[in-house]
Amino acid sequence: KRELPLTERAYQAIQRILKSRGKAQPLIVGGYSNFLFLNREGLPKVAGNYEGMVRGLIKKYNKYHTDKLPNITPHSFRHTYCTNMANRGMNPNTLQYLMGHANISMTLGYYAHGTFQSAKAELERLAC
Repeated sequence: KRELPLTERAYQAIQRILKSRGKAQPLIVGGYSNFLFLNREGLPKVAGNYEGMVRGLIKKYNKYHTDKLPNITPHSFRHTYCTNMANRGMNPNTLQYLMGHANISMTLGYYAHGTFQSAKAELERLAC
């Protein structure tokens, strides 16, 4: 288990979710309990639930728009988060902790992707 800090905005969003869903059934899965997101049966949502939801949203969007979205997965959001935090200058060790990686090379080598915008900003910042 690890603890993650939350912004006040994220904390309030979680409080609204807990308040709106009512009382959850006590459930332990793989040693974990107190799940935040539950399905209609009151069971914890799993990766497949989110993959199907994202796939459906992309399909619906692409049906009505000419600028089609690519096929992405919920895991893509994790890469995007890591890249955005790295590009904003987050301390690499802090980012490693937040991502839950045992090795910094996983965080920086596989998850944090350089972008044209970040390269341009760094060149401008360091230009003599």
